[in-house]
Amino acid sequence: MVTTMATRVESLSSSGINSIPKEYVRPQEELTSIGNVFEEEKKEEGPQVPTIDLKEVDSEDIVVREKCRADLVKAAKEWGVMHLVNHGISDDLIDRVKKAGQAFFDLPIEEKERYANDQVSGKIQGYGSKLANNASGQLEWEDYFFHLIFPEEKRDLSIWPKTPNDYIEVTSEYARQLRGLATKILSVLSIGLGLEEGRLEKEVGGLEELLLQMKINYYPKCPQPDLALGVEAHTDISALTFILHNMVPGLQLFYQGKWVTAKCVPNSIIMHIGDTIEILSNGKYKSILHRGLVNKEKVRISWAVFCEPPREKIILKPLPEIVTETEPAQYPPRTFAQHIEHKLFRKSQEAPLSK
Repeated sequence: MVTTMATRVESLSSSGINSIPKEYVRPQEELTSIGNVFEEEKKEEGPQVPTIDLKEVDSEDIVVREKCRADLVKAAKEWGVMHLVNHGISDDLIDRVKKAGQAFFDLPIEEKERYANDQVSGKIQGYGSKLANNASGQLEWEDYFFHLIFPEEKRDLSIWPKTPNDYIEVTSEYARQLRGLATKILSVLSIGLGLEEGRLEKEVGGLEELLLQMKINYYPKCPQPDLALGVEAHTDISALTFILHNMVPGLQLFYQGKWVTAKCVPNSIIMHIGDTIEILSNGKYKSILHRGLVNKEKVRISWAVFCEPPREKIILKPLPEIVTETEPAQYPPRTFAQHIEHKLFRKSQEAPLSK
């Protein structure tokens, strides 16, 4: 039996509280820039997250193909995040993935607790809520379900939700198709650096070693959304991250010194460049700082799939072909595990400053 010390945010939200517990209140410097996310999403002025149409990414027409690929590379260099449309994964499959995840979170909390993880003992897969991972003890306004979904032989289906009964089938198919999309994106990004198209994929572990980890984030309604965050500001450690959501806004990107709220683009997948690709490209591709807002009116759910290199087998460092005398390596060699430790160490050092 798994015991859990965490209070589920969903329980807090449904308990009728009018004010949130102090551990969910963000430090003052974060609060100055939190606005009403529905108003923020409507804004037309200022920079907007680019939308990249992948329809022609493999076109026979070289001019059309090159334009599509150049747009993707430009967005990866300038923003490090984009809405992908015509990405080749059917609307029907995406709809079924969302319905399956929603159905799991619609279960009573006692049912979900049967899948609870135990972060303290290192059992991170399953149903959970964020533990404080900084000295100031801040918590995020979310519950989640986390599990490895690809390669298939590395999955632990025993901890996958049994309800709804098509959860395993639709999530497995989505994982397979998303893995193909990741290959396509990585090859375009490789060519964009002047490398052969398979290079980045090889550098992040290839078909055997690149792990796809899915985190379904559940952000309940929050009585004081101007004081809380669903996810605090961070960059992704992954190579690439692909995100679906239930069309409730919340994602914000820190671009040119300001927080920009991502629009809800129908039938799109949001894609982030992660730290791993930023390091390999020696900073040419950007891993953008981002965070998640919450609101009073609607539950937000997002499905994030992190494409991660193996923790110990590969040394992440700027690729030698890209490093020059005028553009020396900006990042020291580290394994993926060491990169994670480095980020956690920096966070624990910075935390006292944020009180």
